[in-house]
Amino acid sequence: MLTLVLLLGGGAATGCGGRATTHHKPGTSHEEASGSAGTLLTTDDGAGHRLREVPAEGAPKVRLTARPDSEDGWNLQLALEGFDFTPDSTGGAALRGAGHAHLELDGRKLARLYGPWFHLPAAQVPEGAHTLTVRLYADDHTAWAVSGKPIEATIPLAGGGQAAGHSHDATPPTSTPAPTPTTTPGQGPGQAPGQTHGQAERTVTITVRDGKVSPAPARTELKRGERLALRVTSDRADTLHVHGYDKELALPAGQEATLVLTVDRTGLFEVETHASGLVLTQLLVR
Repeated sequence: MLTLVLLLGGGAATGCGGRATTHHKPGTSHEEASGSAGTLLTTDDGAGHRLREVPAEGAPKVRLTARPDSEDGWNLQLALEGFDFTPDSTGGAALRGAGHAHLELDGRKLARLYGPWFHLPAAQVPEGAHTLTVRLYADDHTAWAVSGKPIEATIPLAGGGQAAGHSHDATPPTSTPAPTPTTTPGQGPGQAPGQTHGQAERTVTITVRDGKVSPAPARTELKRGERLALRVTSDRADTLHVHGYDKELALPAGQEATLVLTVDRTGLFEVETHASGLVLTQLLVR
C-alpha cells in the first residue's frame, strides 16, 4: 500500500494522459492501442478511439434497457453476451470479450461504465427526444467493432418523461436470456446538477475557470466508509473522473454538478477533468 501511494503521489501535477495512475497502466493513454486481439482499424468511433474489429461469430453483444426510477430518472441495464467488465485492467492490453462501456446521450459522453447497472438522473436529460447509446470498449480504450461498426446499443429517451424499453445489438437480437444483474461494492452513479443520493458526510466544492482550479489542488483526507460529495463548477463542458473508483460525471459549462460516492477503498486517488487534464484534488483514504 505504501508503494502504491508513493507511485500515485509522484504524478499529481499532470493530466491522465501520460503517467501511471490507478486508471491507466504506466506509459499508456486514451490514444494508445495495445494488444493483438482482433484487427485494429484506421477509423474511429467519432471521439478519437480507434475501432478494433472482431468476426461477427462470437463477437460481444449488448442490449440496453431503461426503466423509470421511482424517485428520479432512469435505471439502465446492460444485457451482455460474450463480454466481461474488467475495471482492474483498464489501460492494459486489449483482450477479446473484455473491457468497459461508454454511455452517451445524443453523442455526448455521460459516463464510463464498469457494471451492468447505472442510474441516470433526470437532470442529465434535457426536455425533448434524445438517443441514449452504450458502446463497448477494450481495456486499451479501442472500440470493439464488427464489419467496421462499433458494437453498441441505442434506445430512444424522452427528457421529462419515461424511457422506452427498446434495445439494439451489433448483430440481430437473439433470445438468449439476459445475465443475472450484479453490483460492485461501492458502485454508485454520478450525480448531475442538484442531484444527490443519501446524506454526504463531507463536501468538497471546486471551481474551474480559465484553466485554473480554485481552491488550489490539495489532499482531502477521509476515513474509509465516509460518504463524499464533490461539487464542481466548470466554465467549459468537461468530464470529471475519480481514479481508482472509476466514477465519472458530466460537467455542463457554467453549471454546478455533484458526484456523491462512498470511499470504501484505502489509498491515494486523484480527481481530474478529462478534456482539460486538470487535477482537482487528491483523495487520501485511510
